[in-house]
Amino acid sequence: MEKTVYIDERFRGPPRSGNGGYVTGLVARLAGGHRAVYLRAPAPLDVPLRFESSSDSARLTHDGKVIAEAVKSDSSALPEVPAPPSLEQARAAGRHAACSHPTCYCCGDKVAPTEGLHVHTGQVSELPPGFVAGVWKVDAAAIGGDGCLQAEHIWSAIDCPGSYAWLAKDGINGGLTAMMQAEVLESPRVGDECIILAWPLDQLSDRRRTSGVALFDRDGRLLARAIQLWVRPNRLEGPTPQ
Repeated sequence: MEKTVYIDERFRGPPRSGNGGYVTGLVARLAGGHRAVYLRAPAPLDVPLRFESSSDSARLTHDGKVIAEAVKSDSSALPEVPAPPSLEQARAAGRHAACSHPTCYCCGDKVAPTEGLHVHTGQVSELPPGFVAGVWKVDAAAIGGDGCLQAEHIWSAIDCPGSYAWLAKDGINGGLTAMMQAEVLESPRVGDECIILAWPLDQLSDRRRTSGVALFDRDGRLLARAIQLWVRPNRLEGPTPQ
């Protein structure tokens, strides 16, 4: 399958490129099936991108440069999910959230209410260091279009928390999303308040870390889970999640 896709400017992570969760979720949805999606380069905004897929792989390119690649995987790669905090605990944790990209579609705190997901996660006081949580209220206006909650919006919502988990654990954010694989068991509905929990998994090197993230309904029922690989570029000096 081949098609042309666009990433709207408001679905950004860093100021001039797509949010990592949005890009990986978009590629995973278009590719179909369980996919681990690797980001090879920043995804440019508001330009035509080429999506190509076969039975084994899929990729997103721009002017011949590979932006993202998806490979088949299965749920065995996904982390075991801890028990979630309560909605009240998650809401309290989110009040102490840091924000490194003010205009990010997921975690930005300077984004208009109808143009961002406003997922703000902070350390849960009752849990070990690095376990961060927050509340995502699913807003049709923020999703855009016909208000349909496609996979890329869910992947976006659970993207940045994985980086903030490392900030809460050791003061160093993961950096930029390098890989994400998610399993959506059930899509939340517009108007729902959902609990998001993220936690650090492994530090693979000074620059490479993995995180687990999960999405629950307000009663603690699991809706989605993901594993992420974060990479800190050499030039990165401060905490800057995607």
